[in-house]
Amino acid sequence: MTAREAFLERVKSAVAEGNRAGGAPPLPERGRVGYQGAGADPVERFCQELIAAGGKAYLASDADAPLRLVQEILQSLNARRILLTRGGLIDQLGLAGMLRRLGLEVKTLDDLGADSREEFFQADVGITNVHRLIAETGTVVLTSRPNEPRSASLLPPVHICLAERSQILPDLFDLFDLFAPTASASKTLPPSCLTLITGPSKTGDIELKLVTGVHGPGEVHVILLAGSAGEG
Repeated sequence: MTAREAFLERVKSAVAEGNRAGGAPPLPERGRVGYQGAGADPVERFCQELIAAGGKAYLASDADAPLRLVQEILQSLNARRILLTRGGLIDQLGLAGMLRRLGLEVKTLDDLGADSREEFFQADVGITNVHRLIAETGTVVLTSRPNEPRSASLLPPVHICLAERSQILPDLFDLFDLFAPTASASKTLPPSCLTLITGPSKTGDIELKLVTGVHGPGEVHVILLAGSAGEG
């Protein structure tokens, strides 16, 4: 077979197989990335970084503390209209019922219809669960799901998050490692949207002056329930 014939044979074979994209090879196992200079205590580091970014952190010391802390925050804000997402700690703690017993106007996604956008804008406070927390930067990680829309954490002027300490990851490397396929197993696919929130919304576009709360909540509160960081 001449060189020309060999070349044409390869072209013929490729055309016969069709124009199919090959799959990406799996990443090699590399183990846990580990802490990237964030110190030995992830809870303490997360709280320090969140506060440095303008947020507020609370450590729930007992089973009643989360509900008590939520109530104290809402009272300090004189908040009346509360928007809740569903599932996770919010449902486990019975937060919706507790707030209604306090006489507050509580809306969950079950209460809102298709034309509910205005309800999100009218809420004084949005309360959500979290997907993960990043210790090194004090970042809250949210996922977009049917019962946890992005608007619940974006549109109200105040955002309160409920999280367990076991949801704290050292850094962003460990977050993305959760979704990375490996040679031995397929990891969970990432959601359609990951939202990373590091303190209140900020902008310095206008006259180089830092302004908070322009493109999102002006206050971010994170309540951490008991549990060892790095578990789960």
